[in-house]
Amino acid sequence: MGDIILTGDRPTGRLHLGHYVGSLKNRVKMQNEGNFDKMYVMIADSQALTDNFDNPAKIRENLIEVALDYLSVGLDPEKVTIFVQSQIEQLTELTFYYLNLVTLSRLERNPTVKSEIKLRNFETSLPAGFLIYPVSQAADILLFDANIVPVGEDQEPMLEQAREIARSFNNIYGQVFIEPKAVLPDQKIARRMPGIDGAAKMSKSLSNAIYLADTKADVKKKVMSMYTDPDHINIDDPGKVEGNIVFTYLDVFSNDSHFEKYLPEYKNLDELKAHYQRGGLGDVKCKKFLIKVLEEELAPIREKRAYYEQHLDEVFDILKKGSEEARSKGSEKLNQVKAAMGIDYFNDRKLIAEIEKKYQG
Repeated sequence: MGDIILTGDRPTGRLHLGHYVGSLKNRVKMQNEGNFDKMYVMIADSQALTDNFDNPAKIRENLIEVALDYLSVGLDPEKVTIFVQSQIEQLTELTFYYLNLVTLSRLERNPTVKSEIKLRNFETSLPAGFLIYPVSQAADILLFDANIVPVGEDQEPMLEQAREIARSFNNIYGQVFIEPKAVLPDQKIARRMPGIDGAAKMSKSLSNAIYLADTKADVKKKVMSMYTDPDHINIDDPGKVEGNIVFTYLDVFSNDSHFEKYLPEYKNLDELKAHYQRGGLGDVKCKKFLIKVLEEELAPIREKRAYYEQHLDEVFDILKKGSEEARSKGSEKLNQVKAAMGIDYFNDRKLIAEIEKKYQG
């Protein structure tokens, strides 16, 4: 069996540049290279409900927002299977079986869970469904035999927990699951894109994100407000590029051709940085250049999104078809799981024969 890829996102809002460079761009690249047998992309609405249980309308609305972002960046339903988590009932059943293989203390030690609990102020009132979402995520991956999972750096602890669950199940019931591995973005900075305010991570909750669906005016406004070097007060002052968000973004998005088109007095980013560091280069000029670089990346995405916003029937059809396909695969795998666990009672001819022999002589 060749490689099977699974990845996805929680529908808690529109996707931003952090998602784009951290996973979406890599997914499209992998999709177009085609070096896999199957690729699944999941909208994790059930998981999103673990901390939005009192606001399901938010999930319903953002389900389509995420789907629009997927299609606008270039995910192709002819090449990948895009599906909705809650429509695959086998995931819920497999999660239930996995819960017997994980201790409460192990879930509480998961670094990703610990940080998310703190972020959401769940320390004193933690929903059980939120605590066990690493188990649910393991089911998402293992039900589809995914051995490759493109993720951001902060999700590696979740993959390790999925590997542990796969090993535990296999040790008890026999070899049923393969252990998945994470694929991180090539650029280290892209693994955790900082926010425009200089915070360590771009986040919806911190209101420091540039969204894929942002208008040209929105992008310009956000870039012009970006955190730079607070000591670079005057143009002639030497500036620092380390921790300067404008240069962090240029590291990720710019290339030599951008300089040729928009800033020909510099050959490349190294020359721009050198000028900034010795002084004589203002923040505004750097920001205006970044705006052009980002617009070149975002304009085609924005245009494609506008098409799908006017053809939502196509979007729903894509999600429905993908979910049906995922459900079929999930049913096959769950039958295998039940057989390994010995709970496929009505299909186990050997068990039936043994019971008949016991009671009928």
